[in-house]
Formats: sequence, C-alpha cells, structure tokens
Amino acid sequence: MRVVVLGAGIIGVSTAWHLLQRGHEVTLVERQPDAGLETSFGNAAQISVSYCEPWANREAPLKALKWLFDAEGPLKFRPQLDPAQWAWGLRFLAQCNDAAFERNVAQLVALGQYSHAALKDLVASTGLRYDRLTKGIAHYYTSQKSFDEAGNAAELMRRHGVNRQLVSKDELLRIEPALRGFAGRIVGGTYTESDESGDCLAFTQQLAQRCRDQGMRSLMGHDIQRIRSSGGQVDAVSVRDRAAGQTLELQADAYVVAAGSYTTALLRQVGVRVPIYPGKGYSATLKLLKPEAASQVSLLDDQLKIAISRLGDHLRVAGTIELGGFDLSLDTPLARTRSAMLVKRIEEVFPGVADTRLPEEGGDPRFWCGLRPATPTNIPLIGRTKVGKLWINAGHGTLGWTHGAGSGKALAELISGEVPAMAFGFAGLGPQARSGAAGLRLRQA
Repeated sequence: MRVVVLGAGIIGVSTAWHLLQRGHEVTLVERQPDAGLETSFGNAAQISVSYCEPWANREAPLKALKWLFDAEGPLKFRPQLDPAQWAWGLRFLAQCNDAAFERNVAQLVALGQYSHAALKDLVASTGLRYDRLTKGIAHYYTSQKSFDEAGNAAELMRRHGVNRQLVSKDELLRIEPALRGFAGRIVGGTYTESDESGDCLAFTQQLAQRCRDQGMRSLMGHDIQRIRSSGGQVDAVSVRDRAAGQTLELQADAYVVAAGSYTTALLRQVGVRVPIYPGKGYSATLKLLKPEAASQVSLLDDQLKIAISRLGDHLRVAGTIELGGFDLSLDTPLARTRSAMLVKRIEEVFPGVADTRLPEEGGDPRFWCGLRPATPTNIPLIGRTKVGKLWINAGHGTLGWTHGAGSGKALAELISGEVPAMAFGFAGLGPQARSGAAGLRLRQA
C-alpha cells in the first residue's frame, strides 16, 4: 500500500517508521528543511506515562481565572476573536468534572503504557542515541497543601497500573541528590521509576534518517497546499517544493494528517472538523557549568508546573500553556516574562549549576516556543476520518513525546487492518470506539 504522511514531527515520523515495518511504501512531507523542527524541537524531554493527567479537572476553571492576569501563570487563556478558540474552551469546560477526568486519565495511561513499550522495542531494534536517561521522573512540592493532595494523584495512577509513589523529602533527596541545595523549600514528592527522558529532536531526526535508509521518499521543504477529494474520498495531495517552486500531486492508497496544530486547517479543506487548538509552550536549554552537580532524574516543579530534564551537558526546562492562537513570537513582553521565569527557577533550584544569565547579561540560553496541538480532553485523535483514504494522528498536546512511538505504531496497525492491543477510543471506529474519545468524534461539515 502507498501511504502519504503529512507532517514530520515525532508523530508523523513514528507513523512512517511503523508503516515501513509493515511493508508499505511511504512518502513523508514536511514544510521545514528537516524532521522535528516545530513542536518536537524543544519540548520538556519527558516520557511521562505516570504524569499524564488531563488539563481539564474540576479545579481548572477557577485556576484559569486566577491566572488570567498573571504573566507567569501555568495556564493562560488569551481571548481572541476566534470562534474556534471559544468552541474549544466550551468543550474544555464540559470536561472539567470528576467523571470525565477519570475517563480521560484511563485513555491517556492506556496509550502511554502502550507507547512506552513501543519506544523500548524501537530503541532496542535501532540503537538510536538521544541523551536517553532511564532514571524515572520525580515531582517535588513546595506547598504542604499540594503535597497532602499528591497522594490522591499517585493512587489514581496506581489504579491504572502505574507505580507512582509518594515519597518524603529525605527519600526524594536520596533519589535525586542534586536537589539538596533547594531542600529547605521542599516538603515532599512523588516518584515513578519507570518513566524516562531524552531528546525528542535527536530521536525524531535519527528515526527519519532510518526511514530514508529503508526506502521512504522524503519531501522536506515542501508546503502542503491542498488535500483534493471527490466522491467522498481523497484523490491527491498538492505539495509545493519551496526551493524549486514546483507543485507535485501525490497520489496514494492512504493519507495520514499528522501536522500538529495545523491539522485542523488541513482537514477543514475536505469538510472534516476536529477540536484541536494550539497551546503555546516555552522552553529554555541551558549549558551546564557544573555537570557533576546537575540532576539526572527528570523533574516536575509543582509550584510553577514546569519540567526539568538533563540532556547531556545541558538542562532543559519547559512549561506553561498559552491558549492564544498561532502566535510563535518570543520577543513580546509576555513571552520574555515567561521565558525568563524558566531560567530564574533553574537558578533557584540549582544555584550556580547552569549558565542562567539572560542574553542582556551575556548569557546564551536557547529559548524556544512551540504550539502543542491540544484537544479539550487531551486525548489525541488516532484513526480514520469520514473521508475515504484519509487518516488522522494528531492532538497530543503536551504528551507528543510520551505518546509518539505508540501513536505511530497504533495508526500503522489500523491502516494495515490490525487491532492495536490496548483499550483506546480510536477515531472513526464507530461503536468500537471507547467512551474516552466520545466527545471528540470527527464530524463532517
């Protein structure tokens, strides 16, 4: 079968790889000059199966209101004159209850466990190297109230088969001694040994090269202009070579849209509506001055809702969600404030360990922002659309790296007529779809 995959982030490249392993002929299309240069570029680097709670919970609306005028608030809603934003927001509010939260967690953990197993198999078979650390993820708390409530989240994950443990401050410091300089503010934490971390960009680009080595046609630097359909199914996809100015018509037996936040606009061309909206996130990658004193365990900071991961001789700190459209600027006052917040926190937690000077102070932090393609439930859309030959693999929010390998494998299995071995509500499967995806069914205009 000939398959065209649109988008070369972690989701698209993983999909291409698993399709190749099943004997399909694959063409991968990406507007950037290489794979992984958009949302997969500078993420938090965590494979966090045990920390995959959806954003929508019963406390989220009040917190969002509180953070509305806080430039450093973890979740920031920036109202736009955009019906899609408001429609997404209403769907999000509908998920802010205990029943929906439990249902959505079950789906996210099922995909996370399946994906983590797929990642381990893939790495074992390919030997990819991407600053991988299999030392778990620790979540530290500076608020006694928050720590007292952490046991409920840990118990929830254990009910779904993930061994997230509540640990005392002393236990946490034994797990990650690098936190000793910040110990005076820590009251306790949680820890999951089975989680891990690594560089998503390095992984994605190496896997894309392995795909090319196995015969994949790679069209980097090609804009996706239009999905063409007639009679209820896709006929071709028009793409334009940026360098040559040439337009190509790609014909295949199946087409996969894995274009992150831009999936919504592409599918709208053929009358398919999906509730995916961009959530802008930030990261900073800092050179280590004292590598021996830096953390090895990947960390979550409960107060600021940020993640910290070791990537070789650098630290990556990432976080925040900003719902304000497709803005990718890093030079606005808000963006500068949020970027500086990340660096400031690293100096507080690990004083003197990394070069935390801002550019105006002579430092060279690698600031980045990207658009996380979020659904209101945080459950991605994986499966077939109502348009013949057209499939979707998008909407992974902040969990694209965590769910990438499994999402690609699952969709490749579905396209090949197989049934993935997990309890997940795949798009377009009608009565077979699990209830967790019920609020996100694809619909045609």
